[in-house]
Amino acid sequence: MKKLYDTEHAQVTHIELKPGESLKKHSTPVDAFFYVLEGEGIVEIGGEQENASKDMIIESPAKISHRLMNESDSTFRFLVVKVPRQTEQTRLL
Repeated sequence: MKKLYDTEHAQVTHIELKPGESLKKHSTPVDAFFYVLEGEGIVEIGGEQENASKDMIIESPAKISHRLMNESDSTFRFLVVKVPRQTEQTRLL
């Protein structure tokens, strides 16, 4: 995880998941979206899952549980953009 941009208005983080890696299910207090840079993965938001691939944007509403998983054989890289800037803690579920 590498924070690329962090102002009072927005945050952008670069995340890279190796094959078999995943983020823990969590919720954030602000809206976010994921922009896929490379590879393929699975995005789970609430009870729904969607396959994600390069150049896709997936919206993730505030306070809804979500996680991203890499079940492929290659690297899955994406940006997480949070608007407005998150001031409360992320909640692990």
